[in-house]
Amino acid sequence: MTERITTPFGAASTAADVVAGLDLGGKRAIVTGGASGIGVETARALALAGAEVTLAVRRPGPADEVAGDLRRSTGNPAVHVAPLDLADPASITAFADAWTGPVHILVNNAGVMAIQELTRTAGGRETQFGTNHLGHFALANALHRALAAADGARIVSVSSSGHLRSPVVFDDLDYRFRDYDPFGAYGQAKTANVLFAVEATRRWADDGIVANALMPGGIHTALQRHVGGSEYIALARERFAAAGVHFKTPEQGAATSVLLAASPLLDGVGGRYFEDCAEAVEITERTPVTVAGVAAYALDPANAERLWEVSLALT
Repeated sequence: MTERITTPFGAASTAADVVAGLDLGGKRAIVTGGASGIGVETARALALAGAEVTLAVRRPGPADEVAGDLRRSTGNPAVHVAPLDLADPASITAFADAWTGPVHILVNNAGVMAIQELTRTAGGRETQFGTNHLGHFALANALHRALAAADGARIVSVSSSGHLRSPVVFDDLDYRFRDYDPFGAYGQAKTANVLFAVEATRRWADDGIVANALMPGGIHTALQRHVGGSEYIALARERFAAAGVHFKTPEQGAATSVLLAASPLLDGVGGRYFEDCAEAVEITERTPVTVAGVAAYALDPANAERLWEVSLALT
């Protein structure tokens, strides 16, 4: 049993706190969904520390304005925008083909949550699994050579406490037999994000690549648009409060992502799940108010290897 990792940072820390004093000059980072929510704060902190940052987004037009703000606020001119639709395999291929040079940091941050009606990607996959997991899986594999060229790359897989709602149901990934459950589908996709980090580290550590997953915390962003926005947030705040957990600002929500992406405290660490800037405790049971911890099934190496092989076949 490996020792649980803690850091001097915690739930109240911000992304700027985590990068204070760090020099990421010469590092190149990609942040998917980097133009809004915790993505933009992740990008801001990495740029503030001197990294070259590319915002990989579905809508480059509005993101150009965000990139301009990041350049001004950080004093870093190397903030770029590139089109990427994680639900479209052709878009992923085009993004990877256009990339030159190494990737030192890949933050798989973009995602959709609890789409109310069953929808599918162009490839026929349930949208949340197809976008949140398969899209990022395909992207990381397409960028493998660039990640290996960094000689010490880190992949950050943004998961959620939502993973506690469902394991990966291998016999029915796309809800062709099960009744569709918006949060169950989200939970399955977020579990897949953790399993990806476990298996990517096992397969790619010899290439100098490690991956970790995280729960950013409860944060009010556009992610909740499919479930009622502010009304959902009010209920979520109550649930978090019942568990003794406070909601975070986007700047605080980005802290754990930035810790995994940049902190020397995590050099060589991979295949783990973090929350509040520390490794989470593994749990084997969920209660109605559980919003912390990582499910044992999300770290299971056999599940991780199986998901990787299935994902290869699907992509």
